[in-house]
Amino acid sequence: MRIFGIDPGSDRTGYGCVETDGSRHRIVTCGAIRTPALAAFPDKLLEIHTQLGALIRECRPDAVAIENLFHAVNVRSALKLGHARGVAMLAAVEAAVPVFEYTPAEIKRAVVGYGRAEKPQVQQMVKLLLGLPSVPSPHDAADALAVAICHVHASAFAPSPPSAASPLRRGRLPRGATSWRAYKPA
Repeated sequence: MRIFGIDPGSDRTGYGCVETDGSRHRIVTCGAIRTPALAAFPDKLLEIHTQLGALIRECRPDAVAIENLFHAVNVRSALKLGHARGVAMLAAVEAAVPVFEYTPAEIKRAVVGYGRAEKPQVQQMVKLLLGLPSVPSPHDAADALAVAICHVHASAFAPSPPSAASPLRRGRLPRGATSWRAYKPA
């Protein structure tokens, strides 16, 4: 299964594609689409749409996962982010790929195990889950990979939710699994 993750932004849109068999994840590609600072906003949106469309066609994912706008303090920034999300979704829909949305807290919970995790914790877990030698750069790419990993984890549990007897339901980790709280950076 291949998942294409998108961390939308009008100045920099992160993208990352992950291939998985359900238990092991492998990075296919990641990066960020940077738009010229002095470009008109519609031109920035066109650039994001064009590049994402080409990347999605090249990667041929089974699904596209995108970070959902949860809340924003600055209304103008939220509107710009909403436009960037819109053109990203359009690129996925044009490629006939299903789109799934996740809030920042859902992404953090799926990747780190804690919905209020800090950005460095998420980046370190992305590095560990994908077996990378270093944290993906720029941070928008790491965030997009986290969105893709979130979808992998969410879809793994979607078909059959844990039963009452399941260790996941009782708050315990499965045998052999370790908590992110035990992680100590080198």
